[in-house]
Amino acid sequence: MNPAPNLILVGPMGAGKTCIGRRLAERFGLAFVDADQAIVDDVGSSISSIFENVGEAGFRVHEKRVLAQLLARHGQLISTGGGTVLDADNRQRLGERGFVVYLRVSVHSQLERLHRDKTRPLLQRADREDVLHAMAALRDPLYRSVADLTIDTDLYSPAEATAQLVVRLAAQWQIPDLPA
Repeated sequence: MNPAPNLILVGPMGAGKTCIGRRLAERFGLAFVDADQAIVDDVGSSISSIFENVGEAGFRVHEKRVLAQLLARHGQLISTGGGTVLDADNRQRLGERGFVVYLRVSVHSQLERLHRDKTRPLLQRADREDVLHAMAALRDPLYRSVADLTIDTDLYSPAEATAQLVVRLAAQWQIPDLPA
């Protein structure tokens, strides 16, 4: 049993972090937090606008700060942005403050799930498949390095993935009591 104050979902865009995360949070009685939405709320601007104004590097600065604030709390399910693992400090914090679940997804499934998406700045290009392959090559080893548990979401519907995770998490993770 691996105790951790938060349950954290990592993985690429389109893996199901938000959909599965909401279901898991409800099942385990955790507050659901979408890290990208927390950044939007903190900065007061959309992710696309942040990218336009300060670029990806500027976005990553906001992401790191907001993630540190989120991880200081207890009893949450945090759905991270796909690039959160790019920063070594973020990876360390994830391991220290959460039980990390890697929702793995193939590029083929990402393309199917995201084909109409117009909100993700890194995908607003004609060569989406090439971009997703490049991101997977870079990020997959990082997701694996922080994961306490991995599930391939290609194999399941969101409800099935949630059911699989509930069983596996019940056996492997516990949320410790808050310190007195």
